[in-house]
Amino acid sequence: MKTYPIPMVPGPVSVPRAILEAFAGNYGSADMETEFFELYDRTSAGLQQIMATANTVVLQSGEGMVVLWSALKNCLLPGDRVLSVATGLFGHGIAEMAATLGAEVRKVSLPDDRTISETGEIEEAIGAFKPKMITAVHCETPSGTLNPLADLGRLKKAYRVPLLYVDAVSSIGGTPVMTDDWNIDLCLGGAQKCLSAPPDMAFLSVSEEAWAVVEQVGYSGYDALQPFREIQKTHAFPYTPNWHGLAALHVGVESILAEGPAAVFERHDHVADICRRGLKDMGLSLFPAPGSISSPTVTAVYLPASTAWADFDGKLRRRGLVVGGSYGKLAGKIFRLGHMGSQADETLVRQALDVIDAAL
Repeated sequence: MKTYPIPMVPGPVSVPRAILEAFAGNYGSADMETEFFELYDRTSAGLQQIMATANTVVLQSGEGMVVLWSALKNCLLPGDRVLSVATGLFGHGIAEMAATLGAEVRKVSLPDDRTISETGEIEEAIGAFKPKMITAVHCETPSGTLNPLADLGRLKKAYRVPLLYVDAVSSIGGTPVMTDDWNIDLCLGGAQKCLSAPPDMAFLSVSEEAWAVVEQVGYSGYDALQPFREIQKTHAFPYTPNWHGLAALHVGVESILAEGPAAVFERHDHVADICRRGLKDMGLSLFPAPGSISSPTVTAVYLPASTAWADFDGKLRRRGLVVGGSYGKLAGKIFRLGHMGSQADETLVRQALDVIDAAL
């Protein structure tokens, strides 16, 4: 099936009608029209509010991975040192990405069901390794966990690490992301999660310190950042701008601002609590370990004992519910419900719980 009555995949999420309608415009050539650049500015400013930052927010065409790569390519040279704080699949993946660019990578790793708590090992690694960049993931979607980052940001500042890179693709718009307070230089997001838009736009905030590194590195390519620093003056994109994608993203941004970010975050917390209480009442076990922080945007839960994922997934789909499995070493062991963006809806979550209960 292309669509399901109860969509609970942790991204791309179900796209609301108002955002779909933004694609209906027969837009002109974006780099020739002032209206496009005005929309770009409004969308960037709205994201600044949601991300709690005064830093420039750059909007790029492509799925969220485009900014994960962009921030690395624009800031790293072969031999640069990268300390990756890895608590799950994407944390380890970012370390591998940096290594492919020739960076010298060291990891501080935690089990996939844990989140950052004690920072002693991280601080020791920063002091000994002296990295140019620290990388971390705010919401590890495959694990359903949320890393607290304030202490990591304080360490970055105390040890004068030039760059803190954070993948917040699955958290921006669903829970507070305090970009400036946490000293994040490169905060990365995507349209298809809590902003409820299709997966064709991504964005990142860039601090003044990061801009200085970008200019020093001088990377040139599809995902180059330098052209965006003065995009309003030059109107010169490194590729054809995606006016349709920007229009859809703008509607997603404005919907969060209209509801109010605090109210949106409270809604995500409320729905996540309902989801987890319901699953526990069925006798299911949440994946995050006791003492770890579960993300308000996605819940990861162990499959019932002696249950094959393919069979369980089929039972849910036949009842109209689609959820996510997981990846890598977690494949076949856990499943995930994405209550983010348009899917952070109490009625939808209760429908999903009813289906899971019936399937069990």
